Amino acid sequence: MDNALELIIFLAMATAAVGSLLVVSMLVRVKAKKQDALKHQTYECGEADTSVTWVRFHARYYVVALFFVLFDIEAAFLYPWGTVVRELGTRGLVAIFSFVAVLMLGWVWAQKKGALQWQ
Repeated sequence: MDNALELIIFLAMATAAVGSLLVVSMLVRVKAKKQDALKHQTYECGEADTSVTWVRFHARYYVVALFFVLFDIEAAFLYPWGTVVRELGTRGLVAIFSFVAVLMLGWVWAQKKGALQWQ
């Protein structure tokens, strides 16, 4: 029962800390003395807008971004594994090969679905 009480106390303190930081940041914020119309315009590398700034992106961009994150995480898992590969033995080797196999199956599936094809 002590663990549950400690968890409740921890969550209450974390909530109080986050809440107090939000309140303090709202009280001490820097605010402009007068509102300027230029502040509400979109700024893109010093160029003036020539068209609508809200453009819908094709979902393909997000799919490619997700694949990048997925394989970036794979690399982040493979580097530490490479440093301790000898201590892990056969069991570690099977585990990492199964990890890479699952990722490659997902990649093959995406290739067959045409998710990474640019048209």
